[in-house]
Amino acid sequence: MAPFRPKYITFDCYGTLINFEMAEAARDIYGSELDAAKMQQFTKNFAAYRLDEVLGDWKPYAEVVHNAVERTCRANGVRFRAEDAKTIYERVPGWGPHPDVPAGLAKVAKEIPLVILSNAMNSQIMSNVEKLGAPFHAVYTAEQANAYKPRFKAFEYMFDMLGCGPEDILHCSSSFRYDLMSAHDLGIKNKVWVNRGHEPANPYYGYVEIADISGLPGVVGL
Repeated sequence: MAPFRPKYITFDCYGTLINFEMAEAARDIYGSELDAAKMQQFTKNFAAYRLDEVLGDWKPYAEVVHNAVERTCRANGVRFRAEDAKTIYERVPGWGPHPDVPAGLAKVAKEIPLVILSNAMNSQIMSNVEKLGAPFHAVYTAEQANAYKPRFKAFEYMFDMLGCGPEDILHCSSSFRYDLMSAHDLGIKNKVWVNRGHEPANPYYGYVEIADISGLPGVVGL
């Protein structure tokens, strides 16, 4: 059976392609105030509150980060400083790709258009995309969609903009909770899980697992 050749390969950006360094940013700021075990709990809470913050109506990502940092500080008995949340937010455009990303993307981009659907602001994302080393057909943000993943509205915006349906794409992400669960529920049958160690495997959602983007060309027969 020949590999599926989609009209588009769509990607989550931060975490999947870009090395997502929110935990490292939090450690740089709060590591001197917390021991190792408490810092680990802090970063775990920070991730959970960021997810919770994007589940409602859209708001600027600076607010998502601000609110998540404030809630995490409260939960961990740490004094919240608004300037710390601003510092974490302002680090985002400086992040670069995982080492495996540029070569893997470049190989696939020669044959199949690449698309990003990211929980980002328009002002953030292109600085990161420019570091990926491959051409993208389109880059869509939560700001444009007026919704963050995992909300279906973000994916539906992408379908509308591309003029395609769930059956036409291969969606690639390192996250079940932000991407692959919603992709499954929306009828995207062709999915790739990049196992970056962020979340445990969950075969129920039906995907091909790769260790990094160097494995992606093989998924589509390249």
